[in-house]
Formats: sequence, C-alpha cells, structure tokens
Amino acid sequence: MAIVFGLEAIDILVLVMASFAGGMFGASIGALPAFIFTGFMVLIGEAGNVVSSEFVGGGGLIADAAGGYGAGIVGPLAFGPVFGPHVAFAGGVAAAAYAAKYDGMPEPEDGDYHPAKDIAYALGTRPDILAVGGVFGVIGMAIRQTSGGLGIPMDPPAVGVILTALLARAVFGYSIIGSPNGDGILDMTPFERGKKRTTLADGGSTQSYRLAVEPWLPHQYKWSGVATIGFAVGILSAYIFARTGSLFIPFGISAASLLFLNLGVEKFPVTHHMALPATFIASMVMIDGSSVPVALVAGAAFGVLGALIGEFWERVLYAHGDTHVDPPAASIMTTTLIIGVLALMGVFSTSGAVPLP
Repeated sequence: MAIVFGLEAIDILVLVMASFAGGMFGASIGALPAFIFTGFMVLIGEAGNVVSSEFVGGGGLIADAAGGYGAGIVGPLAFGPVFGPHVAFAGGVAAAAYAAKYDGMPEPEDGDYHPAKDIAYALGTRPDILAVGGVFGVIGMAIRQTSGGLGIPMDPPAVGVILTALLARAVFGYSIIGSPNGDGILDMTPFERGKKRTTLADGGSTQSYRLAVEPWLPHQYKWSGVATIGFAVGILSAYIFARTGSLFIPFGISAASLLFLNLGVEKFPVTHHMALPATFIASMVMIDGSSVPVALVAGAAFGVLGALIGEFWERVLYAHGDTHVDPPAASIMTTTLIIGVLALMGVFSTSGAVPLP
C-alpha cells in the first residue's frame, strides 16, 4: 500500500538507508567531488539512453543494454540517494559546516574564506562528521521527495540543496545571511579593495584573516562576465538538446567539468545553472514546433538568465555568510520556477523536467 507519494513503507526505508549512506559518502569525499560524480553519472546514463534510442542495426542486445544502463543510472544514481546533489552534495556541505565548528577543518590562513565554505575538502572518516552528512542526506532526500511529490514547479534536487544548506546554518549556529560589509548586500567593492573583516576582541576589535566580502568565485562575479558565459553555454546546451534529445547531457558536461576546478585550474567557470534551464527551454520551444535557431535563441536567453540569477543569489546567500549556500542551486530553483509558471500559464505545452501540480 502506497503511503507517501506512491512509495510503500519498504521503499521509504530503502531510501532513508541509502540516503544516509549517500550523505556520509558525500561528507567523506567532499561536497564538490561528490557533485562531480553526479556529472559523470549523468553523462554515462544519458549517453546510454541516446545510444539506445538511436541505435540502428541488428545488435538489439547492445541497444537494450545501453538503454537499461541509462535508465538505471540517471534516476537512482545521479539524481537519487547515491550522488543526488540533495543527498551527497548537501551532506558534504552540512558536514563541512559542522566540521568547521568542531576541529574537523584546517586552520585558515590570511586571506582564506571561512573553512566551512571549503566544499572541495574531503572530510575523511571521523564518525561524527560522517553522521552529520548522513542525517542531512536523509533530510535532503525527504525535501526532494516532498517537493516533487507535491508537484511544486521547481527542480526538486535544487530545493533540497538550498533548504539543507540554510538548515545547516541555523542548526550549527551560523547567521542565515551574514552581515554585509559594503553599501548593501549586492556590493562587491570591498572584495575588490581587499578589505578585511574585523572581529571583536577584549579591549577592542582586530582585523580578521577573512575578506570583508567573499565572492563564491573570484573570477566569476562581474555581471558582464557571467552574462557572457551564460550566453555561450545557453546556445551550446540548446544545440546539444537539438542534436541528441537529451535534457541532461549539457548539465552533465558542466557538472563533470568541475573536476578541473577541483584540481586547481584557475578561472575555470561553473556553468551547470546556465546549462540546465537553457536545455529545458530549448526542449519546450522545439516540442511546440519551433525551429532549431529559435531554440538556440531561447537557450541563450535562459543561459544568461541562469547566470545572472546565480550571481544575484551568490551576493545574497554566499558572499556575506560563513558556510556554503550554493548559488547554482538557488539559480536553478528560480529558473525552473519561471519555466514551471510559463508552462502552467499555457505559454508552453511542456515544462522540460520541471514537475507540475
């Protein structure tokens, strides 16, 4: 008997157990490496789906195998309790917030960000840290299942990523937003001037090791730059959909490419929040009969939109706070809400992969 959004008790138990382990694993290897695995799993699964749908010839067994692997990787692995961002990435983010409070992160040096923001750092095998990751992995899965089950027109994994990150701030005693140190919450000029924060000490204040404003990516925060890369990524994402029919290959490419950022390649862009809405909107306009050039234009527009919204949320949720609240996930929440509303209004007949009530 189904008791929650089509799931039976045994299904819920399996999801809880797997999500706890997935959150632990994300904490152990670090949130960013866990998300990179998401990208690779998406690419493997979607490649299998594309091969299966386009295979022509006598090798039906190969096509069936490819289709089976594709169907069995993207959902349960890439976006499920193994490497779903709402589980593994969310668990890693929460565990970093906890570890920074309880001697689980390296001591910061001058100019460093708060250690809780170091999502590339693998947290190892300390039981309490991994347990935090596991608990937040379960919470992230519960949020994802609830959001999707209710048909809330937002990307369910992104909802899980953002709500768990904000919950971690509240639970572990961090400020939800932080205190702006410039002329308003969107002002990044203190970073450009190299201004440091001040901390209260006995008898007065002293200069902190931290910058007054901490941009999510020091090489990717200027409005013109993020709009430009969003334009390019949007067109390419729409083109990939037009040629493959896959809603997730562009996202997978962007997510997997973060391996280079994790390895220390300077100025490497983060683009999955541009690729996903661009792909969705391209699919929507093409399904409704528009040509490929129109789809590319729509993809460019939503690539730019995703980029700019991501930068907005970076300045609101990340730059002044002490822990990682993911700007791309916040952007994806917003752009998929826009896509969902457009579909509900009847502007488009489909909504990409955005759930609808």
